[in-house]
Amino acid sequence: MPTDIFFDAHLDLAMNARRGRDILAPASMQPVVENEIATVGLPDLIAGQVRCVCATIFCDPSVPSAFDEAEAQFDVYDQLRGEGFLLPPDSATELTDTPRAIVLIEGADCVRTRDDLQHFHARGARVIGLAWRATRYAGGTGQPGPLTSAGLEIVRDIDQLNMIHDASHLSEQSFYDLARATDGPMIASHSNCRFIVGVDVNERHLSDDMIRTIVKRDGVVGINFYDRFLLPHNEYGLRRATLADVVRHVRHVCDIAGDTHHVGIGTDMDGGLGREQIPTEITSSADLPKLSDALLVGGFNSDDISRITFGNWARFFSRHLGYTWV
Repeated sequence: MPTDIFFDAHLDLAMNARRGRDILAPASMQPVVENEIATVGLPDLIAGQVRCVCATIFCDPSVPSAFDEAEAQFDVYDQLRGEGFLLPPDSATELTDTPRAIVLIEGADCVRTRDDLQHFHARGARVIGLAWRATRYAGGTGQPGPLTSAGLEIVRDIDQLNMIHDASHLSEQSFYDLARATDGPMIASHSNCRFIVGVDVNERHLSDDMIRTIVKRDGVVGINFYDRFLLPHNEYGLRRATLADVVRHVRHVCDIAGDTHHVGIGTDMDGGLGREQIPTEITSSADLPKLSDALLVGGFNSDDISRITFGNWARFFSRHLGYTWV
């Protein structure tokens, strides 16, 4: 059995702490929130050999003040860092059991001005996606549209700060607007393949051409573990997703890319979903090593698996943020 380490590029840890969960506890000891059974806690990440995560700042557009909510979520990470947990990577990060964390802003509703962006960068944000649903900056999931004039301005500000663009949740028009507006690095931290899922009225999934666009920029696509995003639309609700479905999406990105260098995982587990909405083999992040077995069964060799589970994200962030793992 391969014993690979893992890099999960999308976890809503602070949001769940704000919802009353203790992310320092195992998922099995955390409360059910909004009928969602927890799947992520620090002990689970350690048991699953997760060495780094992208830990999000997620502010639902319906909250009264996205900026204040973002500040509260940054405070969660600051407190954890003060206790020695989820520290940021650096230029020579040792691969210890305790995972490191890169902060990713999911949806830019919290960014009101250029000063806000600089403020959040100073607090540790290194990746930003302009939309969840539509924002003042871009069209998003279920609310299509272009980059706005404010969006074009903030893209320039993001580039000046050498931050990374996350294309997940961008509407298709905004995705291509972003690709034209910047030469900066682009990823999709937690997006799946439209070719497999099929009907995509909400523009949540990546077309083959969108995947090619990310690959041409040497970006990485993180496969999301939400069953609705894994299964063909005509199978959703009729069966549970499995790790074989995850492998199918991984394989499709590799087929588009022509190699295994541009795909990883961004599980989004606990991201407004629970245990019954992820692959059946997974109870918590502690079970991620089972993905290595599934990839092996799916025809990937040990070098491929190491790249997919950790190496591709590590290479990307080393190139663009100077982080290395030793």
